[in-house]
Amino acid sequence: MRRLEPEIIDYYNSEVVMMIAEKYGLDQMEALKQFVMSKTHEMLESEDFGMTDFGAGAIFEIWECEKITGEPKNSVYIRGE
Repeated sequence: MRRLEPEIIDYYNSEVVMMIAEKYGLDQMEALKQFVMSKTHEMLESEDFGMTDFGAGAIFEIWECEKITGEPKNSVYIRGE
């Protein structure tokens, strides 16, 4: 697995964590913990999945889909519908 540059991961972490914290009323540390421990974040860290083709809003939606369904690949962004 080829990992993304730390600066790119930091950008997504910052943006997506703010969205999670705001929508779910979490403090930023809890939001960061939930995001970093997700399959979505694992996919984001790997260049092989090409997740950087998506903006932070789409990554948030993919994470939210994982939260609801248990699987980030159920997201419309990944399914391509």
